[in-house]
Amino acid sequence: MSTYNVNLHEAIYSLSDALDLVGVTHIHHGKRVAYMATECGKQMSWSGPRLDELFQAAILHDSGVSRTMVHANLAQMAWENEAEHCKLGAELLASSPLLEHLSDTVLQHHTHWSVLKDMDLPQEVKLRANCIYMVDRVDVLALAYQLEGKEILLGKDVIREKILSRRGDWFCPELVDAFLAVSCSDAFWFTLEGGHVNGYLATWLSHYPDRSMEFHELRSLVHVFSSIVDAKSPFTKQHSDGVANLAKYLGSLFELPEETCELLELVGLLHDIGKLRVPDELLDKPGELSEAETIIMRQHCFDTYSILKNIRGLERVSLWALQHHERMDGTGYPNHTKGVDLSFEARIVAVSDVFQALAQARPYRGPLEQEVIMMLLRIQADAGKLDERIVSKVEQNLSACWNAAVNQSAWKVMK
Repeated sequence: MSTYNVNLHEAIYSLSDALDLVGVTHIHHGKRVAYMATECGKQMSWSGPRLDELFQAAILHDSGVSRTMVHANLAQMAWENEAEHCKLGAELLASSPLLEHLSDTVLQHHTHWSVLKDMDLPQEVKLRANCIYMVDRVDVLALAYQLEGKEILLGKDVIREKILSRRGDWFCPELVDAFLAVSCSDAFWFTLEGGHVNGYLATWLSHYPDRSMEFHELRSLVHVFSSIVDAKSPFTKQHSDGVANLAKYLGSLFELPEETCELLELVGLLHDIGKLRVPDELLDKPGELSEAETIIMRQHCFDTYSILKNIRGLERVSLWALQHHERMDGTGYPNHTKGVDLSFEARIVAVSDVFQALAQARPYRGPLEQEVIMMLLRIQADAGKLDERIVSKVEQNLSACWNAAVNQSAWKVMK
């Protein structure tokens, strides 16, 4: 099993970029919360490592939100079932050894201090979670001014007063005092604007070097990304896992190097992360997409690439993900790349993606049988769209490919 040099903080930042895609009007929310939380932590004289954990938890605090209809609730001060996304996010982070230390913080980031202070948790976790909750609500209050086209600074005093009014109830008194201290300056509010907050975060990124990690660690981190995507629609659930399994299996059939097969698995997990931008109603639409809707859907490849290209160590993964809807005859998208310029790995992911999508239910049809899938793959290969060699390899190993794409237990036995 290979070892990879990947910048964990760049990956976390890119995951925040992916979560931003879910928002329509409320973008950069996680980044602004991370900035404000860190400033409050500095005011509290928290140590460097403690500030880093606060920053990581803050930027990922809404990782339990995949659907645009749920994201719309984030613009409210409180709503019914608001704890549900906290639970989902906590479970997701707990699944990765690299992020599990943030799980309890995310779980409690909507818990009122009057309840949280007496819970059986480390004091650091309680303060971290409540700090995120407090500045999360600050960002919601600030959003109201932005949506009306007003300067945030016009609402500075009103927002500060509303946070103060919940001191000791919703929010820890010491945290409220820290917020009131750092938010006195106009610069605090000016930094919330997109370009400025990104500059603040870039400084954070520059302090942390790449780190060596085993494949299982990297896969667990990547799986957090794919789980957020697959949770967006009941019709895409486990799609990324299926594509990853099949792509890795096909790579092994072609006797590609172990590292290449591992990277193919990562591409499968990450290839659709750009779909977080696609509105729920398009993914769940039972009928044919309009021309305008098709354009929106097709953008997901480019959005995926835009997110992944910024993670050092995953350069090949980002390129193959970009190309997973390209076709051998140049009729694919987004760049209309033809066969001679299309990487073999991207061709494997393309076949895996088509196979798994056909094997899974969609709003307009049920899952297709193996023989029907093979027939459709053969038609595309004969038309010069999918790589003939890969489709033939699928045909020679049809049952095993089916297991890899749709049956997790069978895949584990097969490996």
